[in-house]
Amino acid sequence: MNTYLQIHPNDNVLVALQDLPAGKQIQFKGSTIQLKQNIPAKHKFPLTGLHTGDPIVMYGVLVGKATQDIMEGEPITVNNLRHDANSFHEKDGSFQWQQPDISRWKNAVFNGFHRGDGQVGTRNYWLVIPMVFCENRNVGVIRAAFEKGLGFAPAEVYNEQVNDLVNLYKNGDMDAIRSYQPEEVTHTTKRNSIFPNIDGIKFLIHEGGCGGTRQDSDALCALLAGYIHHPNVAGATVLSLGCQHAQVSILQAALKKLNPDFNKPVLVYEQQTSESEFKMLSTAIRETFLAMAEANKTGRRPAPLSKIVIGLECGGSDGFSGISANPAIGHTSDLLVALGGTTILSEFPELCGVEQELINRCVDNSTADKFISIMRTYSDQAESVGSGFYMNPSPGNIRDGLITDAIKSAGAAKKGGNSPVTDVLDYTEYVKRPGLNLLCTPGNDVESTSAEVGSGANIVLFTTGLGTPTGNPIAPVIKLSTNSRLAQRMPDIIDIDTGSIIGGTKSIETMGEDVLDFVVKVASGEVFTKAELLRQDDFIPWKRGVSL
Repeated sequence: MNTYLQIHPNDNVLVALQDLPAGKQIQFKGSTIQLKQNIPAKHKFPLTGLHTGDPIVMYGVLVGKATQDIMEGEPITVNNLRHDANSFHEKDGSFQWQQPDISRWKNAVFNGFHRGDGQVGTRNYWLVIPMVFCENRNVGVIRAAFEKGLGFAPAEVYNEQVNDLVNLYKNGDMDAIRSYQPEEVTHTTKRNSIFPNIDGIKFLIHEGGCGGTRQDSDALCALLAGYIHHPNVAGATVLSLGCQHAQVSILQAALKKLNPDFNKPVLVYEQQTSESEFKMLSTAIRETFLAMAEANKTGRRPAPLSKIVIGLECGGSDGFSGISANPAIGHTSDLLVALGGTTILSEFPELCGVEQELINRCVDNSTADKFISIMRTYSDQAESVGSGFYMNPSPGNIRDGLITDAIKSAGAAKKGGNSPVTDVLDYTEYVKRPGLNLLCTPGNDVESTSAEVGSGANIVLFTTGLGTPTGNPIAPVIKLSTNSRLAQRMPDIIDIDTGSIIGGTKSIETMGEDVLDFVVKVASGEVFTKAELLRQDDFIPWKRGVSL
């Protein structure tokens, strides 16, 4: 196994692939570098001595500048490096792409749920949505009733543990409580015998709909419309209070904008016009049950892989993200795009410093100009409130080698592979062009994943180096570890281990192909992801305005 890596030929730093002790001599292209200090795995050290103000280049792009002299063999840290990134401008020249070999999947299909508008789902859910946080409690009532009644409720393993502890406490056995170790439970999916073709009933609890700006309410309605329109959703039950900013009429207009011929069943109940809460909920439960019985008539049928829409996401990233998991799913993205499918790359603050590459990959000037406009507007808004993209890396990112936003971004952009950018979407815009789409979202894992699914992703590939249990209510989220140590430590949340790329036993391309094979199995319902088994149903709308 190699102990270090130069990611790009123009880089002036090396990445430690394992812990390197002080005094170790590194042989690189005929030169010897003696390490002055310990270099932890995932961190960087320069090829030559650097002076204050000298640029640091990784992935072939500027990722920062030295804030003090750095000796050859010293680690790059937050104490000697500050964020810096290349500026960007209009699209330069034409872009040529060498498509990967897709002969292996040329005739491949997955078994999905075909919708009347031509979309194909990888799951079949009924959705329950509150228009405003005031209805969250009523949604909870419906949730408890349906999940228990239809058998979708999670196993009560933790309730049983508390019962055990209560019984021990009643018997006065405090020592037994202190030593209590329950048997670990393997989570499985529960298939429903009443509606076998429905994967579950899901609930988009949120804290919006009123009290903020009208922009926030309109964006929420657009996002909710994206979920109802989504191919993984058979229909929806909507609860409205009545007086909130997020009116049902705005939601209905957003649905018509997505599809003028929209005809999915959407059941709407407004509390302020109902005779009583009991009657409203009782009616909603009865009519939802009848609608689910109708939705159960739809089963899986074969569909081409071009009907798969993959969201490309990362969270809890580390110094290996940009050299293992991210480029691996980047290759998966290229394979799917070559097959006529669609992928979505989001998290705009984590594209800082690589904008020009993405601009030049845009299929035309108008697409490139839209990306430039959205990026500059977003950046300006962040700076106007005393922040900026440079503040994106979290303490965990920094601890594990991502010490500037430009370093993080250069690695994060690898999720987008090498294919042309066919479209740029602002927040809540729905995909309409096959190929690689850029979607404006924040770097927050759940806000970004929620947005990708709201824009049409029927599967999400989510890379992590530190470990995060993020999932989504309606779209399977496949979790990929950047390193094998994480996969071994957190096997309950990791679906695929890409650490073999770091170990040198598997190439990025081979791993990307393996990921696509796994995607097809998940899309067909043959495999359920760890996030699905854990019922990790995270949903957070992005509040772009201020609270009033």
